[in-house]
Amino acid sequence: MTRYSYDTEFLEDGKTIALISIGIVSESGREYYAVNRDVPVRRIRKQPWLMENVVPGLPKPAGDWNNHMPRSWLFDYHNRAVKKRDRIAAEVREFLLAEGPPELWADYGAYDHIALCQLFGRMIDLPEGLPMFTHDLQQALESAPEGFVVPQQESGLHNALEDARHLDRTLRALLVSA
Repeated sequence: MTRYSYDTEFLEDGKTIALISIGIVSESGREYYAVNRDVPVRRIRKQPWLMENVVPGLPKPAGDWNNHMPRSWLFDYHNRAVKKRDRIAAEVREFLLAEGPPELWADYGAYDHIALCQLFGRMIDLPEGLPMFTHDLQQALESAPEGFVVPQQESGLHNALEDARHLDRTLRALLVSA
């Protein structure tokens, strides 16, 4: 089994969960990050929490692009991490199955797991080899040794890749302390 720490940022309205971005870190150190270019931008604009916490961590243009980015764009559509949802699904499948059977981990991961599964359609449409559940850091912390302190995340809060990196560091620290 290969452990994968992952995080998603998403738009949810109590009925649907729309993927904004996904970050994955393999225990071997490989990383994957993508932003869904098909995300409903108008709906994100109506969510103050997403605008204040998630949008600032999405890819921004650099250099001359900074002055030429249309105001309607929340992120840089020219960034190589910005991809169509179908491409993200194919790349996530390839990434997660590259090192043998995956063991998925997320922090408060219920919605993350749904966002991951929905890349492929329904949960029963998951590619063969992908687990139908995600281990949750919060459950693991309930069994942590007394005095275990979760490492501080120094930057990138609500950036899917930075959150996945922090989860990976936390799981490594938890394994060492056990």
